Amino acid sequence: MPSEELHYVNRAGWLRAAVLGANDGIISTASLIVGIASAAGGRSEILTAALAGWAAGAMAMAAGEYVSVSSQADSESADLEREQRALRDAPDVEMTELALIYEKRGLTRPLARKVAKQLMAKDPLAAHARDELGFTDEGANPFLAAAASAISFSVGAALPTLAAFLAPHEFTIAIVATAAILFLAVLGALGGWMGGARIIKPTLRVAFWGALALAVTAGIGALIGRAV
Repeated sequence: MPSEELHYVNRAGWLRAAVLGANDGIISTASLIVGIASAAGGRSEILTAALAGWAAGAMAMAAGEYVSVSSQADSESADLEREQRALRDAPDVEMTELALIYEKRGLTRPLARKVAKQLMAKDPLAAHARDELGFTDEGANPFLAAAASAISFSVGAALPTLAAFLAPHEFTIAIVATAAILFLAVLGALGGWMGGARIIKPTLRVAFWGALALAVTAGIGALIGRAV
């Protein structure tokens, strides 16, 4: 009996959404805190901006994910309706089209047609949706996707906000920036590990872009603080 291979590709969708949401929460909130602090903002201004950015970011992530998933679902539904009409109006043409797909994948012409015929006898729309249109699952629920994005963003945003709350005011920039880069590195390593990849590359990638965002925001905040 062959041994079972462990694959992580089925985690790609939700893992990407979770990592992206948390990553955005950490970077955007920490950058906002560092920018306000660099502009000589007081403790109350820093925490107010952090909480406002947290709420606005979570709602933006939720709205964006809902619109994105809903738009994709609408597009897929329209494609399935067109395919259903084509199957009804020209089933022989659709069978030939499906057989050609299998032939291009390496099957002989007689076998490709036999496979297409058998699959269409069972569920023609499912066969075409999977092999012609590339629909491999039922799709995400837009409400669940929106909630997941908001939650993951909120978890990420809570970390630098907590660091800013606990840090002495004069060390806010250093502590929040250090904590954010550390959190990002851990997030990158966790994402790589859960995806079955090596952890060094994603850890360094996430930490680098986070550090760059913090540096740019701190520079802008300092310039604005001097100007006004």
